[in-house]
Amino acid sequence: MTVTSPFRRRSPRRWALAALAALALVASPAAASAAVPAGAVHDGAVVLATSHKSPFSCGKTFYANNWSGGHSPNGSIDWQTYGGDAVNGETVRATAGGTATFADEGGTSYGKWVQVVHGDGTRTRYAHLATMVRNPGQTMSVSQGTVIGTVGSTGGSQAPHLHYEQRSSSGVVDTSPTVDGVTVSVGQKKAVTSTNGCGGSSNPYTPAEVCGSGFAVIDQAALGSVGRTYLLYNSGNGNNCVVTLKSTNLGTPTAVSAFLEPQGASRTTDSGSFGYYAGPVKRSAPGTCVKWGGSVGSTSYTSPFEHCG
Repeated sequence: MTVTSPFRRRSPRRWALAALAALALVASPAAASAAVPAGAVHDGAVVLATSHKSPFSCGKTFYANNWSGGHSPNGSIDWQTYGGDAVNGETVRATAGGTATFADEGGTSYGKWVQVVHGDGTRTRYAHLATMVRNPGQTMSVSQGTVIGTVGSTGGSQAPHLHYEQRSSSGVVDTSPTVDGVTVSVGQKKAVTSTNGCGGSSNPYTPAEVCGSGFAVIDQAALGSVGRTYLLYNSGNGNNCVVTLKSTNLGTPTAVSAFLEPQGASRTTDSGSFGYYAGPVKRSAPGTCVKWGGSVGSTSYTSPFEHCG
């Protein structure tokens, strides 16, 4: 099924740019500071805070151990067996969406490990994995809950566990990481029950969070009742961004896509089986018309060439 305009709201790019300019004129430094989300990281520029879930499947409970001294790097979490549910061999899931990169350091350091860079530039690391869903050196777009590997004891590990880190965009380790609403500071060991992949009635992501700081929605189209695709624009660098958010089967990988095509250039598409969204697809097209759209399952939307400057 292809969806056309009845569900669509359009806001021309020039209106969005004018609104942004007006906000810049009236916003005071104090107001800008107050608008920073709680937990945001400052690395010379304001970035959005990312909400993380446990790196395990829905309903699984494991200990999150933030060792007091002797753990490198300080503030990282060792996920360990809780009760009768052994952590060894457990499925490891991305705690938030982003771009995953896979690596293997053999019998040293992290061993098999994955780094996910999130939409706000922050990152998470998952180490000592037994298996990974991609080969070393490969990358893939992941949603919150996407499977990336299994727990093991590779690298410099003495027993099966999952080494987990939350880092700022500049690489600084958060010494009090929060997962599933539970903050685990240095010296604490807490049992955390995962809600990752449990689904729910609303998508936990927003288009601006997926595309990153500086992007604002300028157009959107509903995909029936199964999702919505969005076009965003960054007035600071002239980049466009397209993301498609699901409304159904949240947390369960199903077919989703997003694409962006500047007039006179090739089309860029992100498609696959994702839990929450496809994208972000970013292209620079200042003063150029763009065609954009996406799909969830068999429901799709394709715009004409528009938003030309």
